[in-house]
Amino acid sequence: MMPQAQEYRYRAFLSLMQRMRVPLGFLLTPVMLLAARPTSISVALGMGIATLGLALRAWASGHLRKNEDLTVSGPYKYTRNPLYLGTFVLGTGISISSGVVWLVVLFAVLYLMVYVPVMIAEARTMRTLFPDRYDAYSKQVPLFVPRVFPGKSFGNAEGLRKFDRSLYLKHREYRASLGVLAVLLLLVLKEYLWTA
Repeated sequence: MMPQAQEYRYRAFLSLMQRMRVPLGFLLTPVMLLAARPTSISVALGMGIATLGLALRAWASGHLRKNEDLTVSGPYKYTRNPLYLGTFVLGTGISISSGVVWLVVLFAVLYLMVYVPVMIAEARTMRTLFPDRYDAYSKQVPLFVPRVFPGKSFGNAEGLRKFDRSLYLKHREYRASLGVLAVLLLLVLKEYLWTA
């Protein structure tokens, strides 16, 4: 158990990372676009990977009932944070599309620095919201890196839920696809101008 002052600083740090995650993404995107040296190969490879990230995020959002119930269906059987894993895959793909190796490394380092504390903070929240179920779930399903085989269903119908398109729309996950499309168009335009 941490001393009270240390626990307070730790919580403040976790809270700061939760608030900074979106603004840092908006800062990193223009840096990536300015430094990018895309090629047809880097764009094709990166967008293929980014599409996998989008698909994972879409799958996860169609199962997520945020703060209403502990979601353990769909990709949540493999990782407790499939949305964040999808974002990591998506961002890695976009970084690869840039054609600049140091941008891929920068993205990965910044992502892990910001999102690991965010995942820890959210795990604490989930433990508070669902004290009777979260501990058992967290022992079976990893925080971030997915397991190969799905976790058990935890003995209720929640684990058997199917993808719900209305949840996907409610969470506005389609905006991620629009953002990726915009970045793709800008990278293709930059590639065309760069090689012209």
